[in-house]
Amino acid sequence: MDTDDRRAEPEPLTLPLAEGVPSLGSVRRWAGDALADLGEDDLDDCMLVVTELVSNAYDHGSAPRRVRLLRPAGPCSVRIEVDDASPEQPVLGRSRLGVNRGRGMIIVDRLSRRWGVDRCPDGKTVWAQLACTPPDHARQPA
Repeated sequence: MDTDDRRAEPEPLTLPLAEGVPSLGSVRRWAGDALADLGEDDLDDCMLVVTELVSNAYDHGSAPRRVRLLRPAGPCSVRIEVDDASPEQPVLGRSRLGVNRGRGMIIVDRLSRRWGVDRCPDGKTVWAQLACTPPDHARQPA
């Protein structure tokens, strides 16, 4: 009998992203399906962070690109990771792209418990960790 009661970390869900113009609708459907057990507010926050990180990977990164969702064991949280092949780091603040752009990482910063960048031999992974209400409590009627 195994006395180690630690839960194994679940495998991440991975979606390779297409070249060219992204289909953010399909990325959001995929993420929405994967996170369907979250409460509405938590799901909305996750969807916004996914959209911002994927958009940044297309605006500032290069192929190949991937998005991963991880649900670590322990307290309810979601880790969103987006890979791209560019070494360019995300910028928190105003963008060089114009007055209506450049707020994505501010949104990620405000919605996430924490976020960061991991350098990889073939580019980088930008990630965000969001806290959430445990799924068994998220959908209880008020």
